[in-house]
Amino acid sequence: MESMGKKLKQKLIYGSSRNVEDKWFLENGSILLELIADCSGKSVPIRSFSSYQILEATNNTSIPVVLFLEYKFTGDRVGQVYNDIVLSAKMSCCLEFNFPVVVFENAEHGVLNERGGIMVDGEESILPCSVRLKIAKEIANAVTYLHMAFPKIIIHRVVMPRNIVLDRNLTPKFSDLSMSITLPEGKSRIEVDSVIGALGYLDPSYAYTKVVTEYTDVYSFGVLLMIFLTGKQALVSTSSGGDPQGIICYVKGLYEKRNLDEVIDPMLMKDITSAQKLELESCISLALSCCEERDEDRHKMMQVAKELKRIQTSF
Repeated sequence: MESMGKKLKQKLIYGSSRNVEDKWFLENGSILLELIADCSGKSVPIRSFSSYQILEATNNTSIPVVLFLEYKFTGDRVGQVYNDIVLSAKMSCCLEFNFPVVVFENAEHGVLNERGGIMVDGEESILPCSVRLKIAKEIANAVTYLHMAFPKIIIHRVVMPRNIVLDRNLTPKFSDLSMSITLPEGKSRIEVDSVIGALGYLDPSYAYTKVVTEYTDVYSFGVLLMIFLTGKQALVSTSSGGDPQGIICYVKGLYEKRNLDEVIDPMLMKDITSAQKLELESCISLALSCCEERDEDRHKMMQVAKELKRIQTSF
């Protein structure tokens, strides 16, 4: 971040804002520095690229970047763009466009789709069990970090596949903190004016009370884990042809009837041992516990992360 600060200073001193890219850099950079100051971020390691570098690296496409489109971010939502960059901390960015660009280096496999898979040459590629559990464990670690690493708890609010990017080694990068909310220091909850989240992932307690807690993320993570285990979307079509059912209700019904073979993705059932099947059942139980109706009946993210680490050792 220090290099970006020096660049801003140089542009101001030498009056080099003669073109539109410099103008945008100064406007975006000044807002970003203000937010970092508010977060007491003395050395946030954000790497800044020029617009030329971004366009050259991507052949004028947006494969390794997240471009905040102007028509989606107007009015009060403009600040969410900068919030994402500041809270993401270790991301790289470019400030020389009208709206900032967040850069994911080596994001070769792009974002996960709604079933927790990836697209390769236009076709869905099914991830093996070990990779799915690895992604789940590392996202659990990332959410735990947001909840525990700072004086103020950061709640992501949109823990879902579309906010997970995979690099060439299938290592996940957790993205989009634009919707995140920081709780007041020393507080474990905050009431908000409006509910933000995605249908199927939204904590019913949060949706009803408009109160955000760390368990808001725990619920969404439980849905994410269930998607990895079932290979289904967050909303499951019913056999009767009625309205889609939330995946948690769908799985809970089968789990209570002990129809576990109908729960686990058939692709995961191939070539696994009886011990590994038991571990997958433990994952189902863990996901359901993340989505208990009452906050106090759910695990904290640290507990979830620890349990997933234990389970993964079997694969």
